[in-house]
Amino acid sequence: MLLAGKNSIRKTLYDVLSVKEDASYDEIRASYRAAILDSHPDKLQGKFNAFEPHHEIQERFLMVQKAWKMLGDINSRAVYDNELKASRQDFETADDVKIEEMTAEDSGEVLELYYQCRCGDYISVNSIELGEMGFSLEGNERRELQTIEAAPASIVLPCGSCSLKIRLILETNC
Repeated sequence: MLLAGKNSIRKTLYDVLSVKEDASYDEIRASYRAAILDSHPDKLQGKFNAFEPHHEIQERFLMVQKAWKMLGDINSRAVYDNELKASRQDFETADDVKIEEMTAEDSGEVLELYYQCRCGDYISVNSIELGEMGFSLEGNERRELQTIEAAPASIVLPCGSCSLKIRLILETNC
């Protein structure tokens, strides 16, 4: 299962350094140097304001360092690019399904949700799995989701018999 945050568009390490994904080593290095100066806590001392608290500046500085460590090395960059490509394929190949479109089966302790895949098999998720992801499933017929904690906006569920996936859209009634 692949989770997507509330902002399903996540910032990549290329975004952190403000470079294109096909940027050369020299472009990445130059952008890193500029970004590290713009985010270094010692350089910004006394410039903290209400719009960007100190801890956010430190987080940005650490992200710039992480981006350089990953993208500045040819081997780790290749691994990162492959992971980035794979994560994008998960979202590009998924059909969007709302929880109301799934068939529910209540065994008493666990509520199992099914969706029929194009191959004929079923894609499923149960109330225990949803609970582990921060959702409480209430009611068999209405299938209302209650947020337990910060939770994703969607979950990608693969079919066990073929390569197809669905993206289960999770709308909560907080």
